[in-house]
Amino acid sequence: MVLLRSIPAPPSDGHLLDLGCGYGPIAVTLAARSPRATVWAVDVNERALLLTTQNARAAQLANVVVVPPEEVPADVRFTAVYSNPPIRIGKPALHALLVRWLDRLEPGGSAWLVVQRHLGSDSLAAWLREEGYEVTRRRSSRGYRLFEVKPLRPPSTEPR
Repeated sequence: MVLLRSIPAPPSDGHLLDLGCGYGPIAVTLAARSPRATVWAVDVNERALLLTTQNARAAQLANVVVVPPEEVPADVRFTAVYSNPPIRIGKPALHALLVRWLDRLEPGGSAWLVVQRHLGSDSLAAWLREEGYEVTRRRSSRGYRLFEVKPLRPPSTEPR
């Protein structure tokens, strides 16, 4: 997996977000690498949440919180966000999803997004720049782009 092989070590503590966790490989890896951090595994799919819960238990990781998006407390800010975003939900929904969660990064925090080139990775990066984020391509491998995304403005206190 390009994301897990290419990112720097996750922050050792704080709140980390696996956005669109699927069956949990990113959340479980982050939790194992940063046992003092709280890893939020978020997905809208109930089956994905169940599988992530089972995988975190099997790995004996008590620092993974598996929840649907609406159950993440509004006051939680993330030191880092990790995602293979659900590109196929369509641009309007994807853009709303990303802005919602990227605006919850702590000052100095980063998001790490891995996106297939043929699914619009470069246009997504351009859009993020237009929205006021610093976007750096950190790696390209096998048709995937790994972007580090940082806010250039203070986090929003109101939804956009």
